[in-house]
Amino acid sequence: MTILATIIVLGVLIFVHELGHFLAARSVGVRVERFSIGLGPRVWGFQRGETEYVLSAIPLGGYVKMGGMDDEVLEAIEGGKQEEDEAEGQETEQDGAGAHAGSSANGPEGASAPAEPAPRRRRTPRASDFDAKPVWARAWVISAGVAMNMLFAFLAYTAVAAGWGSTEVDTIRVGQVAVEQLPDGMEALGEIPEGAYLRSIGDTSPEHWGQVRQAFLEAPEGPLTVRFSEPDGEVSLQLPPPGAERRQAVGALGFWVEPELVFVEPGAPAYRAGIRSGDRIVAVAGDRVTLWSEVQSKIQDRPDQETEISVIRDGEERTWTVTPAAVEAQTPDGELRTIGQIGVQAATPTAYSPVAPVEAVRVGWDETVAVTTFILNFLGELVTGQVSARNLGSIVTIGEASGQAAAEGLPVFLRFMALFSINLAILNLLPIPILDGGHLVFLGIEAVRGRPVSVEQRMRWSQVGFVILLGIMALALGNDFLRLFGL
Repeated sequence: MTILATIIVLGVLIFVHELGHFLAARSVGVRVERFSIGLGPRVWGFQRGETEYVLSAIPLGGYVKMGGMDDEVLEAIEGGKQEEDEAEGQETEQDGAGAHAGSSANGPEGASAPAEPAPRRRRTPRASDFDAKPVWARAWVISAGVAMNMLFAFLAYTAVAAGWGSTEVDTIRVGQVAVEQLPDGMEALGEIPEGAYLRSIGDTSPEHWGQVRQAFLEAPEGPLTVRFSEPDGEVSLQLPPPGAERRQAVGALGFWVEPELVFVEPGAPAYRAGIRSGDRIVAVAGDRVTLWSEVQSKIQDRPDQETEISVIRDGEERTWTVTPAAVEAQTPDGELRTIGQIGVQAATPTAYSPVAPVEAVRVGWDETVAVTTFILNFLGELVTGQVSARNLGSIVTIGEASGQAAAEGLPVFLRFMALFSINLAILNLLPIPILDGGHLVFLGIEAVRGRPVSVEQRMRWSQVGFVILLGIMALALGNDFLRLFGL
């Protein structure tokens, strides 16, 4: 399942990205010579009209080769130079930045002269060539792949919302309450016992946590009675006006999550110790726990300290010694602190709340914006050092996550594909030559100064970008292998 899920995720999202370039190129009259899913040597394909459609050997990318684009980097990846177009007496150049070297010259009367590089022959673009189009048209073609990935994510989130509903935490059971975050008038929320079930909030009887939040946020200002059971009781609140204080109070009310593990990261401290998915944690450092938030809190307080963790497996209690890894994390107030992590994840119960078609579009948009913001913040923290580069993952991580998402069912798998599509779009916009963002930088320079960056300059910068990209890939792959071997 993991292999099949990975092939589907990569295949669909690469196709979507390259389809964006292809359709945009056709929309402004650019000739498309090749549409490739995969990189490297051609494995299979067919010709239709002026375009060759192929599957290539390395399933880690793809490209659309357009007339008039030049890219010796891509040429090297494909494994050889392209033949010259003899009918036109011109070079066939590839996507990016580069052209073939000229031939050496001979002296008069056929005498052999010292070889000198021939000056680059400037070809005359055809009307259908990429480089014959105005800057705005080329920018549209380059950015269309990213736009298509974002559109796919929006449509996937919208489809899940329309077909299954918006995702909600499937519980009305109270977990830990951050009493210090409760504003005046709502302190009584802290009196609700952990594990109690919220039966009514004013006139609302919630069925999942989304309705709990909605009931608090939409209730009118003033007195509000909250009833709960197991144990039975009620508390009276004085709601502040709708706004930041009320949202803060709702965020302080935690929901109940059982400490049953749905995922243990291979090579992580918990995995090395012997803990596996399906285990239920019942004690940390000798203290009994019933809530996942308790597990998190106790482990985070013990970086680099040997910690006994007891679990229930097959009805039997077992104890393992785990040393949580020390990592830097940002606190809610923006400060950095060292916390412990063991590489485990608990199962959060999920429910789908039906939504109307128009509401599904809003849900799809909100999720797309939220995930985009999250990824951008992560990249910002990565650049500033607030997040370690060890958090980067390669095809190994993608494969593991794809398999886990597929095992959870179609709606979870579609949501994972949407998340990964946004990730792919943002990474492609990084200003690294050979990526879409790098090409857009070249076009921006051309728009400002009124003439394009020379082919030689683009070629050199593309080679630099290729090295940078290989370095990032090597780092991500190295991180995955280190995790697998527990380093």
